[in-house]
Amino acid sequence: MKVIKIGAVWCNGCLVMKPRWKEIEDENSWLDTVYLDFDEDEEKLEEYNINEARLPIFIFLDQEGKEITRLHGEIAKEKLVELINKYKNR
Repeated sequence: MKVIKIGAVWCNGCLVMKPRWKEIEDENSWLDTVYLDFDEDEEKLEEYNINEARLPIFIFLDQEGKEITRLHGEIAKEKLVELINKYKNR
């Protein structure tokens, strides 16, 4: 499983989520995450059909790169961990 994290330096919710994700990544070293900047990674954002600044965005992908689910906004750490555990073998 892979998680694409999309944010921006001007996004308050992104600043809130940054340390949350750091904790999750430290606790789950197997988790593959990639950060994309809303203002700098336009080509990649098009690939994931991102055309609005409703940030942050988290896209969960299976092992084949197909989207499982997509979340927007500030998400509780517990909810993220629950989803990671639910989808980790997909």
